[in-house]
Amino acid sequence: MIELHRALAPLSEKAWEHVEHEAREVLRARLAARRLVDFVGPLGWDHSAVDLGDVEPLDQSAANGAFLRLRRVRSLAELRVPFELERAQLDRIDRGATRVDLDPLHAAAKAFAAAEDGVIFDGCAAAAIPGIVADSTQKAVPLPHDPIDLPSALTEALGQLRQAGVAGPYALALGPEPYAALEAAGGGGFPVRDHVQRMVCGPVVWAPSLRGGVVLSRRGGDFRLVCGRDAAIGYLAHDDSVVRLYLEESFTAQVDAPEAAVALTLA
Repeated sequence: MIELHRALAPLSEKAWEHVEHEAREVLRARLAARRLVDFVGPLGWDHSAVDLGDVEPLDQSAANGAFLRLRRVRSLAELRVPFELERAQLDRIDRGATRVDLDPLHAAAKAFAAAEDGVIFDGCAAAAIPGIVADSTQKAVPLPHDPIDLPSALTEALGQLRQAGVAGPYALALGPEPYAALEAAGGGGFPVRDHVQRMVCGPVVWAPSLRGGVVLSRRGGDFRLVCGRDAAIGYLAHDDSVVRLYLEESFTAQVDAPEAAVALTLA
């Protein structure tokens, strides 16, 4: 987390630190996709696009046989979630209160994490951003109703990846319901989660924005999150009762190997 326009906001150093800490904790818990992909950056607020390595000929000829080609790039998207905090609650921080109502900040951080994860997993057509799940070229594998049967589905998904020449280690991301079911499941005295983790040789991640799940390679070079400004808190305005702030970042995503992920779908 970095700070924006901090000097303008009517918050003490102690209050700023508390607000940033609370935001960081929520984001750390809920940002799932960036734990699974290559993270590039932060490259700065003035970084605006990612080179795609392609060029597009222009229908415009010049003298002496010269011609023009346009380099193709993907622009970074800006994500912003505004929120308001009561000044009375912020003042309580300075008085040493340990329980402060920062629910609007928590809600904003949850929305922020859901938006970032949604773009990375599902893509964003309006911003021409591909998604790990949406752009996968692999056949989706149904998630079993009984989590004890998850290793069988995982075996099928890993088999597809290996058949496509996609090496491990791998990772498994699951939405809230299948993740909770996996945590509670057990067979023969051995937790299913431990067995699943051994199979993928990597993390099993709780991903709140996913409805089903996804198995993907973590060998590197397949999926990238390119970040200009990383998640930051900015100041908008204030009055006698509230301080208006926002969470913001600029980013885009790359899917360089769409065969390196298998979606797990709920029935």
